[in-house]
Amino acid sequence: MRILRADALLLLVAIIWGVGFVIQRMAMESVGPVTFTGVRLLIGTLSMLPLLPLARRLAPKTLKPVSRRRLLLGLIGAGLAMSFGAVLQQAGLVHTTAGIAGFITGLYVVFVPLLGLLVGYFVRWTTWVAVLVATGGLYLLSVQGQPTINPGDGLVLLGSVAWAAQMLITGWLALRCDPVRIAIFQTAFAGVLTLLVALPWEQPDFGAVLSIWPELLFSGVLAVGVAFLLQTIAQQDAPPAHTAVLLALEAVFGAWAGWAILNEQLTGIQIVGCLVIFVGIVLAQLRPPRPLEQRNATSPLN
Repeated sequence: MRILRADALLLLVAIIWGVGFVIQRMAMESVGPVTFTGVRLLIGTLSMLPLLPLARRLAPKTLKPVSRRRLLLGLIGAGLAMSFGAVLQQAGLVHTTAGIAGFITGLYVVFVPLLGLLVGYFVRWTTWVAVLVATGGLYLLSVQGQPTINPGDGLVLLGSVAWAAQMLITGWLALRCDPVRIAIFQTAFAGVLTLLVALPWEQPDFGAVLSIWPELLFSGVLAVGVAFLLQTIAQQDAPPAHTAVLLALEAVFGAWAGWAILNEQLTGIQIVGCLVIFVGIVLAQLRPPRPLEQRNATSPLN
């Protein structure tokens, strides 16, 4: 029953994030991508501040010891990765559709184990197959026989790599600090950083920012604050494979929302590409990677 509840929460998170791609794209008509990203991250930070009294209850029962310096470096690294991921995704949405952006962003499921090689993870053969499958799907989705990739798709793809790095660092932090403080620090750091970049670069207009307050509330409160909390609660009970596959459904909901709200259309080749990418995402989670020390402690066939 607890796993069923967790799966329901993760499905709700996927819906919020999927629809969020459409909301983010709509906001680009009034403000620049960096400005929108910074403001929504700070709104998300404010929405999570009331959760601070619950921080200890949401923390693991036993936290691994770590020096304040290493903890701070980890938090800053996660914040930097989040800022790059959010800005690149938002900038990519200027040039691509919400549906395509959703599927390309979902490739973080494939990038996580690959980046994990840098921090001592063993990558199974199924992950390498998933990489090849997802790459083929990305070609069908974005290139469509053209000589170059859509620049918006390229930005979203780089953002997906940044999100994968953020998830890896957050996984390390989650064993050493409570999730509420981790989330608040990351979103606050990334929000301030992106706004410092936006001020001289985009010179945001305060009136224009106020004009998209519905989009900002959805993206800040729901997509950043509420969705993160629901994900944290769900992952206390949901198996990792359930979590990754259900969250990957954000790509499906993003494509549906783009069609229903923005009348975005996909060609037959692009639809096939979406399906191939989704197969790669699911394949990457059939046998998730393990740290090398866990592998050595079990059968060499794992």
